[in-house]
Amino acid sequence: MNPAVALSVAGSDSSGGAGVAADLATFAAWGVHGSVAITAVTAQNTVGVQGVYPLPADFVAQQLDSVLDDLPVAGVKTGMLANREIIAVVGDYAASGRLPNLVVDPVMVSSTGARLLDAGSETLYLELMAHAVVAAPNAREAAVLREVGGLESPDALGERCGGRLVVTGEATAVDRVYHDGHWTELTAEVVPTANDHGTGCTFSASVAAGLAIGMEPPEAIEAAKRYVHTCIARSASWQLGRGRGPVAHLANEPVVRTPAP
Repeated sequence: MNPAVALSVAGSDSSGGAGVAADLATFAAWGVHGSVAITAVTAQNTVGVQGVYPLPADFVAQQLDSVLDDLPVAGVKTGMLANREIIAVVGDYAASGRLPNLVVDPVMVSSTGARLLDAGSETLYLELMAHAVVAAPNAREAAVLREVGGLESPDALGERCGGRLVVTGEATAVDRVYHDGHWTELTAEVVPTANDHGTGCTFSASVAAGLAIGMEPPEAIEAAKRYVHTCIARSASWQLGRGRGPVAHLANEPVVRTPAP
């Protein structure tokens, strides 16, 4: 049988910890075929982001057309969209129904504190979230979205989302899920580690993969929570880079191949 297909609309991370690198590794772990529309190229490592080069919005659209016109995409996640022009393009595709099972991760700032979105573009994320099956800002991003949208309460932000809003707690390991006027909490044991680079990307890609294989949103969210916790636990003792290291998306066992004669 053919695998389900998921699409990551996001930026690159040259260190391989976040962005499309994390998304593709996550899709692979879920047994889903991954496709991409790259929005920006970054020079980035575990210490910080040294440079960002957004791609032209019309070329992002060309990538989307190339994938959507050929592959049976069953789940889509957005990550770093870089600027208002790219967010607007993605919003047009979402409004036209071309991005099935859309998961929006409104990436604004990297885990090392570098800004990954043009100033003044945040309000467009609120429009994009209206088309999302799941929107997954972290606590800082949720606060920014509420401020720019003039939304007085967390509930008001939840109402702007077309489906479920998941506010990830990051260091607290407590995520809050809003749907239909109610909040619920997802908890996990905190893993003491400095390796958490790309956890937001990994979570949203997991939700998109779950939706692509036919899970209902609550099931996909809960499964994504468990998967991210497993990834963090696997890499807790890694020492890759001088800063916030990546998480282990795939099982640790190496693939042993017999050398060819």
